[in-house]
Amino acid sequence: MKQSMAAQLVARSRGLLTGGMVDSSSPADPLGDAILAGERAALARAITLAESRRADHREQAQALIQRLLPRTGRAIRVGITGVPGVGKSTTIDALGTYLTGKGHKVAVLAVDPSSTRTGGSILGDKTRMARLAVDSNAYIRPSPSSGTLGGVAAKTRETMLLCEAAGFDVILVETVGVGQSETAVADLTDFFLVLMLPNAGDELQGIKKGIIELADMIAVNKADGDGATPARAAAAQYKAALHILAPASSLWSTPVVTISGLTGLGLDGLWSKVEEHHARFKAKGLIAEKRRKQDVKWMWAMVQDRLQAKLRYDPALKARTPELEAAVAAGRLPPTAAAEEIARALGL
Repeated sequence: MKQSMAAQLVARSRGLLTGGMVDSSSPADPLGDAILAGERAALARAITLAESRRADHREQAQALIQRLLPRTGRAIRVGITGVPGVGKSTTIDALGTYLTGKGHKVAVLAVDPSSTRTGGSILGDKTRMARLAVDSNAYIRPSPSSGTLGGVAAKTRETMLLCEAAGFDVILVETVGVGQSETAVADLTDFFLVLMLPNAGDELQGIKKGIIELADMIAVNKADGDGATPARAAAAQYKAALHILAPASSLWSTPVVTISGLTGLGLDGLWSKVEEHHARFKAKGLIAEKRRKQDVKWMWAMVQDRLQAKLRYDPALKARTPELEAAVAAGRLPPTAAAEEIARALGL
């Protein structure tokens, strides 16, 4: 029996791969063809390539993304954040299942916090999203944050573009948790959803104002059973708090809804609001404008990433930095002098 075109493309892409990576002596085009054909194995390999710290892999990943760029940008990109324990993974599992049931292809980019001590990460999101993990129209990619501010993995942007090229029309980016640096997710997505818990009282005081100002929607989760009444009360408090903040756009006032990720309650209304926001802003050209601004920020973020990489992995700097740190800690060298030496080594 003849192989399907998609199967042939995957076979070609596998021929380029060595130990899960692309052979640096081979072109990336066959891998790109397989991604465009919607092959999940090829998509996984391309993301692994993009996440690699090897210079040759990074160059190949950039060439691959450049080629696929015309086939990206058609998805609705939603960032989802919330305090630990708010039920992000449960909600995403239910929302993603609802969306695939409506004919969407959903990619979930779930960022796991990396240990600051070992650099390791559990990457257990597939176990927390049991239904999506076996859904043929869903793709879950857990990635370690590796200390990146905002709880967003360093290569989340590239991963998002690769998923769009593979035909996923909804991208859900789950972030580590609410905090000042969490606002970085707003520079990745079209719509920023903040999940909150019932019993808002003390929690309302601890919310970062910047997070609320960036929110396109607040959803109070766990509004089922005994939690229904506290959830409605919390929603009322959030609505009152939003009245004192000026809306980011005259086109949109941040709605507050109650949902249950466990039972699926309210997820249809939540998604209808996401679609309404997307339609309004797209019609005015504001989605495209926002993404262009995000691309500029992405450019500078990549520059900073390269500088950080050189600091960590350049052999000369790697050998000298501990000596400078020890000298500063012991009081033998002023911090300004040590910083100047490192800057000169970086060519600054």
